[in-house]
Amino acid sequence: MKKVLLLTTGGTIAARNGEQGLVPDIKCQDILEMLPEIKGCFEVDSQDILNLDSSNVQPEEWQYIAEIVTENLALYDGIIITHGTDTMAYTASALSYMLQNLDKPVILTGAQIPIEKMFTDAKRNLQAAFAAVNTDIKGVAIAFDDKIINGCRAVKVRTLGFNAFESISAPYVGEVYADGMHVYRKDMHPAKEQKPFCLKKELCTDVFLLKLIPGTNPEIFDRLLDMKYRGIVIEAFGAGGTHFERRNLIPKLHKLVENGISIVACSQCLYEKSDFSMYEVGQKLLECGVIPGRDMTTEAIVTKLMWALGQTKDPQKIREIFDTDYAGEVTLG
Repeated sequence: MKKVLLLTTGGTIAARNGEQGLVPDIKCQDILEMLPEIKGCFEVDSQDILNLDSSNVQPEEWQYIAEIVTENLALYDGIIITHGTDTMAYTASALSYMLQNLDKPVILTGAQIPIEKMFTDAKRNLQAAFAAVNTDIKGVAIAFDDKIINGCRAVKVRTLGFNAFESISAPYVGEVYADGMHVYRKDMHPAKEQKPFCLKKELCTDVFLLKLIPGTNPEIFDRLLDMKYRGIVIEAFGAGGTHFERRNLIPKLHKLVENGISIVACSQCLYEKSDFSMYEVGQKLLECGVIPGRDMTTEAIVTKLMWALGQTKDPQKIREIFDTDYAGEVTLG
């Protein structure tokens, strides 16, 4: 019988009606009482570590969760974290980088409807998370709607549907069918040799995300320089590009790079990779030193840039980090 630690952080799964809408209120022991079938299959310990709507889960909470996971990792076969859905993909991506060389399952899950409500998806999602632990998946993943998704490939794409998360530009890690869990990939770490686990929790929150629109004013980048941001993520157009006619963004981006600011660019399109070498509008970005985000999700890029800037202040080393696949977050080559 596998030994599992359930960590609760709040979110819709644990919400009850408050004076101003749903607020997290249900504790981990109450959640376990609603899953009697789990008790007969797993030895479960639980801890309430946070009690937040995930809109209030920020980098400091990612670090705290990573610390709790690290403290308990050797004692359990796997760890399940209940979390609000709105920022779950950010937390899962951040943990994927901070929990280096993870050799056990750390599964995040949540719900679109609180566990005490009719039609809740909470129990099903928790069952899928426990099933993922049972199959010895290695790494950080999200269990939702009978799907197991690599934590740094998941994006929330629906606000109300039970199939709230999609795996972007990568296959599912596993799926639950009537005959059990079908696992397609047990280890999300791309390295052939498993290195020892270590916690690298340092982050830099001085990262800004900008989604380009036609007519973006180049002076916005002067403001970001004045505000002393160390990293910028740009969601560019299509396969990868930005305008340089009439409102030329390129000189401003070049100035940022010359000032030691790391800029990573990706596509606004949800699926498939960006390729800044295809068009002139993309090649100009590469020429001024912008780092290509390839097929990474925005969530994975933002958290990776925060994590990279927490490890080093050297822009060249930041580039090398983005040329490395740590947890299946990017397709290289």
